[in-house]
Amino acid sequence: MVQFKRFNPNDSIKPFDCGDSDLNGFLLEEDPSISNARHHANELLAVTYVIEDETECQTIAYFSLLNDKIEREITDNTAWNRLSRKIPNNKRRKSQPAVKIGRLAVSSPYQGKGWGEKIISLLKQWFTKENKTGCRFITVDALVDKVGFYEKYGFDILVTPKENEETVLMYYDLKRFISTDNK
Repeated sequence: MVQFKRFNPNDSIKPFDCGDSDLNGFLLEEDPSISNARHHANELLAVTYVIEDETECQTIAYFSLLNDKIEREITDNTAWNRLSRKIPNNKRRKSQPAVKIGRLAVSSPYQGKGWGEKIISLLKQWFTKENKTGCRFITVDALVDKVGFYEKYGFDILVTPKENEETVLMYYDLKRFISTDNK
């Protein structure tokens, strides 16, 4: 049986290993002085959700979300113009509201089985149909080797990374999700 739940800092976490020590540590680390899911929850910085396989007693995946904005000053001109053109002139600002995927990881035994796609689809649904606040975009600082994953699900590069950068700032326009009949 699969269970989806909001992470509670007091809960114990079922075993999890995605093959990346940083992503593992964010979920599993318990030291309150270290930036981790517990710290983020207690400080109201991010909300983490876990998907658990109750039968196998393992964590399948997790993701964390936080508020964000896309700012004109940090984006490439081409990317800013592309996303701004889609917003009515009277609503264009120097920044646009977004939700950020802070972390997203799938445990190794579950990788390649569609869990990442399910999470991205869930987020698109949440922030168009069940959203509690205004949010036009989803952003993510994608690890360089994960850019293809996000591009596969419609994310575009917002800022061209400099040499030796570990992440690439990407975005997804939620209006696109609505206009493609939720695909």
